[in-house]
Amino acid sequence: MTKISNNVQSLSSFAWSIADILRGDFKQSEYGKVILPFVVLRRLDCILEKSKDAVLKAAETLPKGVDDATRDMILFAAAGEDIKVYNLSRLTFASIKGQEPSQVHANLMDYITNFSGNIRDIFLDKFLFTDQLKRLNDGGILWQVFDRFAQIDLHPGRVSNIEMGYLFEDLIRRFSEISNETAGEHFTPREVIRLIVELLIANDDTKLTGKGIIRQVYDPACGTGGMLALTEEALKDFNPAIRVELFGQELNGESYGICKSDMLVTGHDPEQIAFGNTLINDAHKGKSFHYMLSNPPYGVDWKKYQDPIRDEAETLGFDGRFGAGLPRISDGQLLFLQHMIAKMRDDETGSRIGIVMNGSPLFTGGAGSGESEIRRWMLENDWVEAIVALPTDLFYNTGIQTYVWLLTNRKPKARRAKVQLIDASSERFWKSIRKSLGSKRREIPDEARKEIVRIYAEMLNGDGQYGEFSKIFDTTDFSYREIRVERPLRLNFQATAKRIERLKAEKALSKLDASEQAAILDGLFAHLPKTPFTNRDAFDKALTKALKGAKLKIAASVRKAILSALSERDEEADICTDKDGNAEPDTELRDHELVPLKEDWREYVAREVTPFVPDAWVDESHRDPRDGDVGRVGYEINFNRYFYRYVPPRPLEEIDAELKALEAQIARLLKEVAA
Repeated sequence: MTKISNNVQSLSSFAWSIADILRGDFKQSEYGKVILPFVVLRRLDCILEKSKDAVLKAAETLPKGVDDATRDMILFAAAGEDIKVYNLSRLTFASIKGQEPSQVHANLMDYITNFSGNIRDIFLDKFLFTDQLKRLNDGGILWQVFDRFAQIDLHPGRVSNIEMGYLFEDLIRRFSEISNETAGEHFTPREVIRLIVELLIANDDTKLTGKGIIRQVYDPACGTGGMLALTEEALKDFNPAIRVELFGQELNGESYGICKSDMLVTGHDPEQIAFGNTLINDAHKGKSFHYMLSNPPYGVDWKKYQDPIRDEAETLGFDGRFGAGLPRISDGQLLFLQHMIAKMRDDETGSRIGIVMNGSPLFTGGAGSGESEIRRWMLENDWVEAIVALPTDLFYNTGIQTYVWLLTNRKPKARRAKVQLIDASSERFWKSIRKSLGSKRREIPDEARKEIVRIYAEMLNGDGQYGEFSKIFDTTDFSYREIRVERPLRLNFQATAKRIERLKAEKALSKLDASEQAAILDGLFAHLPKTPFTNRDAFDKALTKALKGAKLKIAASVRKAILSALSERDEEADICTDKDGNAEPDTELRDHELVPLKEDWREYVAREVTPFVPDAWVDESHRDPRDGDVGRVGYEINFNRYFYRYVPPRPLEEIDAELKALEAQIARLLKEVAA
């Protein structure tokens, strides 16, 4: 690993040094638009070097009128059976370097436009590389940039595919930092990916052993393809004979270009990497996969493309991807997770999912909300196997707390109706890195990763040395019933000058003309008793008598306004009742209790509510639309509740000593200033 890191660091530093040439002609945020495509171009040039003559000869012998598919098949074969790319230009980096610098722009254009269609589109449509070449040429620096890249040796014998992945990641990280990209948008640290992959295959030994095994891996937000590449690496390390097929989709053009280029140069079918928004245009519709991994964007809203998502949820329901519910518009993470669940295989093998998300999907949203309903759907279907809390400061562009969710539709018997929570956020599972990389200040060492995987694989449950790090719960432990607790409305009534003045602001009264308002106010003040009433019915009768005495007839809305303005809440007053004699609820005293779903809500109320507020009752009309019982069912997973660690306050003596030391230091500084 050290050798790879040193090699990548050297290559990355060399490529990054080319930014010095760009300075002044390009903004810092635009450096990646030049350097990343040039890295891909140079890599392809090195790979195609040995097959160049064979491809050109094959092209000369192609029959006239050959269709595109046949032409590609013949030329791909000439380029080599492990790669699906060719270039029909007679130029190479070496031959371009031997020609006049003034011809470099025309030569590079010839070189790029003669790639096979699958790679030409990446440079022209996704990288928009011809625009950058023109800017470099107009600025008089194209030859300098090209010459520097021609010096980099990216031949496969010198730089492996894995090292190329590291190089892409390091360069993208640097460009992402100076471009102020959204946190975690482009890539996931390698040690986090390795942890997810090892967790996914931890107990799949028997399923992955033998010959003729095929596994399809999918990432709906694949970025530059890091998760796909490392999953393949892990699967092949376990079983060299396994066949791994990689699928993905990516919205960012440059990341898509890099990922598809990587698939090309490593012998995968590049057409299985799609471009576009996964949530509104599923490029792999109807497909299912063995393993699915993803690190979707955190806290990114989906407002601008909400219409097709809402349409799918409403028209297709559970026959589509979003039948369980829609999260709030400000965060689409749970949309990606529902999308992945929709692609689980319905066979004996089933599927396994590993997804990195922030804390929001764990607990955001109360009972009946979109988020809660999605959690309910997943837990009641028993798909959630484990959730691992990761250390903070792991990612390059964000230091926030993240969690790995593990889901499967083929749980082993021991895990059925169970969820394992693992707190891997403590110092036991991370170490500080020597030099910060953006927001990344920590990493998960190999030993810690293996320990986390063992805790998961062995289902360690609050025992021994791992008691504070791993706990296993029933799926229903995360559920609750939100019941509405009402208390009776108690009001007193009095026709004081202050309350009558308050009546003037009532909307029903303000709609009347001035003379009508004055007649009502004067009549009430003159005919209503000045003594307080603690019973609404008694006051209502007094009001009727006063209005009759003042010879006033008023609308029901005005009468309601009078009762409202002349009343105040009073705990000593009688309970207000409706026409049937039932107590009316006081909306200001309304409360909600979260009752564990395993417990009968009546027993809970008798124990936790009635002894403290004897006049309270439960509104039994407030029911769950799915199970029909009282209250709304909700689900949340609060890690802090289960892994809370008490930290005692510092002793007063210690704080006092520190304050005295600071006072003495301030006194010395003031003395020095005065001197």
